[in-house]
Amino acid sequence: MAVVPSLWRFGLLLRPGFGLMGLAGVLETLQAANQLLEQPAYDSVLLAAQAGAVPSAEGVAVLAHALGTAPRLEGVLVHADGPWRESPVEAAPLLAWLRQQAAAQAVLGGVGTGAAWLAEAGLLRGHRATAQWPHGAALAERHPEVIVSQQLYELDVTRLSCAGHRASQDLLIAWLGQRHGERLVAELLAALGREQLSPREARQRLPLAAPARGGSAKLSEAVALMEANLGEPLPTEEIARLVGVSRRQLERLFKQHLDALPSRWYLELRLERARGMLRQTHQSILQIALSCGFASGAHFSNAYRARYGHTPREERSPRAAAWRAAQAGVSVPPGAPPAVLDRSADEPNRDLPVA
Repeated sequence: MAVVPSLWRFGLLLRPGFGLMGLAGVLETLQAANQLLEQPAYDSVLLAAQAGAVPSAEGVAVLAHALGTAPRLEGVLVHADGPWRESPVEAAPLLAWLRQQAAAQAVLGGVGTGAAWLAEAGLLRGHRATAQWPHGAALAERHPEVIVSQQLYELDVTRLSCAGHRASQDLLIAWLGQRHGERLVAELLAALGREQLSPREARQRLPLAAPARGGSAKLSEAVALMEANLGEPLPTEEIARLVGVSRRQLERLFKQHLDALPSRWYLELRLERARGMLRQTHQSILQIALSCGFASGAHFSNAYRARYGHTPREERSPRAAAWRAAQAGVSVPPGAPPAVLDRSADEPNRDLPVA
């Protein structure tokens, strides 16, 4: 049996312009886990390339210690936002430090666009990873050796990644579930005021109020139209006409930024809404099918099975909870309580500002 660290310490590496909500999601999840476990098992320390205040995207500066002062780390999460614009000279020391952490067998992850740092360091080759929309496309183009997805979060052995905002909470809850079991997942969701964990296959949603940085206003308008017309789907030609582009231009925008055709993305939105209704309402399957733009129950069932691997009826069966847990990467020993990490007498390094 592998030796489990008495206190699992995460180094949270902050890059200028990082997302404050993504950082908060990590910290509050680790704090909640410590309160729910029999003994505190997780610690964190804020780090930066140089000691001092690191400005967030929201304008709030957060104090962090220099990398050279970090204690031994079992995990590192790089918090970043925005496209890759680092100069090779400035990035080199940080990339070298990340490689050292990988050599020390640390779990490595990225929040927002933090996965780009791992990719630049050569630490994501052959791994699945995700990044905050719309920067995943640039990551995939720059690093074809990385399997870039548009999912909210990815758990790939010792590599973790997620979009910003609440996705960091989903990532940490799913990862903790792998270590401690489904019971802790349920307890964390309750403690954090969440009804359910976003599944690993959930895709990122395009902001509707305004185009995201580096995205397209026309694309945002098109997705907004889709969102507003889930019950009576609009033809692709009509959506293109309403946003003022040709069908070919619209398809090019969707392929460039979302790696999907408009019709496929539209179907994903309708199925996602139907899935939420199956889980959260008592409407009949036919009522849900019709309200989500499907012509018949059979059409809905076939599309649902093709997307999720089971039928709408099975979604509501007692086995659905176990299936969702497996998709979220949560290992649940039948009837077993969640494991708790033993904590040794060693205390956290209090010379560092521990989050």
